[in-house]
Amino acid sequence: MSVRVILTIARLTLQEAARRRVLRSLAVLTVLLLAVSAWGFSRIDAEFGDLTSGEARLAAAMVLNLVMFGLSLIAALGTAFLAGPTLAGEIESGIALAVLGRPVRRAAILLGKWLGLVVFGTGFVAAAGLALLLIVRGTAGYWPPEPVTGLALLAGQAVALLTLALLLSTAISPMASGIVAVGLFGATWVAGVVGNVGVALANPGIERIGTVSQVLLPTDGLWRGAMRCFQDPSLFAQFGQAFEAHPFLSIAPLTVPYLLWSLLWVLIVLALAGVAFQRRDL
Repeated sequence: MSVRVILTIARLTLQEAARRRVLRSLAVLTVLLLAVSAWGFSRIDAEFGDLTSGEARLAAAMVLNLVMFGLSLIAALGTAFLAGPTLAGEIESGIALAVLGRPVRRAAILLGKWLGLVVFGTGFVAAAGLALLLIVRGTAGYWPPEPVTGLALLAGQAVALLTLALLLSTAISPMASGIVAVGLFGATWVAGVVGNVGVALANPGIERIGTVSQVLLPTDGLWRGAMRCFQDPSLFAQFGQAFEAHPFLSIAPLTVPYLLWSLLWVLIVLALAGVAFQRRDL
């Protein structure tokens, strides 16, 4: 398999993504999110002054995680609805058949498109996330303890979702693949909240709902790890009870086995997409 072919397809995928209307919609939503976050943190600064008290840091952490969830949702929508037409749209339009008429392997096309989408998704999360953190720093003087790790986990969440959308696009229509991927993203987040309620109530059955959902689709698990990175670590000692069952506060950091499972999950889903694309009748 030619690396040059994969990189060429990745570049073309990025160029195609830049021309889609989805990108303009993402830009508008991101600007609105940054504006709302600037206003919200300016209100925190006006209410509490500098973030010296525990209550002020707790409010800043919750609002930052809330805004970061909005960013992750925008990234999920963008990557899912860009990944959907990447294969399914070209199969329906006949473009894929024309390309595969040349000596280009299907696996190279799939890897090139996946790589282009990964560059787009991670680049968007890094740029928008850094802009958001700088706004928070400028308006409220708050800087999270592990910003790089948190943004990396959010980028991993986007990669997991776009890989799932790519797999779905080998079997169903472009619009349907995006809708299903985003729907599973939301359902997994809700299941994670339910699992947190189970932890607060000491109910293993309800807690297991969140655990199983985070294994089946690691987007929520990665999100909760990112939340932990954006929180002041001293808050848990002061406000431990406030973390229980809270949708925008996280208690435990991610473990190395879960991170390895998330990476393996992406590779498995990408391999399944390759098998499905190989068997797809063009």
